[in-house]
Amino acid sequence: MSDDATSRSSGDATGRSHDGRAETPDERSDRNWNELLQELRVLQTGVQILTGFLLILPFQSKFAELDTFQVAVYLGDVLVAITATGLFIAPVALHRVLFREHLKTSIVTGGDRLTRVGLVLLAVALAATALLVFDVVLGRVAGIVVGSFVALLLLGLWAVMPLVVRRRHRAAGGA
Repeated sequence: MSDDATSRSSGDATGRSHDGRAETPDERSDRNWNELLQELRVLQTGVQILTGFLLILPFQSKFAELDTFQVAVYLGDVLVAITATGLFIAPVALHRVLFREHLKTSIVTGGDRLTRVGLVLLAVALAATALLVFDVVLGRVAGIVVGSFVALLLLGLWAVMPLVVRRRHRAAGGA
């Protein structure tokens, strides 16, 4: 086997990784980082709009009419949305601080973990926002029902569905 094939091999003797790509660990890290950045671009816009929306609510006249429960949901929602925003921006800060330190794999792994936690918090923020809006407009029961539905829907779409796809892929003989 040539030195090139050896340097590219992170999976088997053919120079292919476990997913069939012929790439070095550095090339894989670069590709994974670029894929993560694309995902973050989608997430950051949405979570920043949500956070901005939440931050202007206290300046609306109807805000003074919220009861204690609604204010608590609102304040918790704001904290969760701000934290999610921070988590989605953190991989970029991680990259900037560790740039040229030859730690791309660690940056990608850290960015992945931050993004996963951010997704959980984004789901909580979206469910809390739905709860608050429906509570104010239609009442407490409607708020709790819709907020719970949104939480379950996002759990299904963002956690259960990917696990089912992975299980089916592995059962079909995938990696």
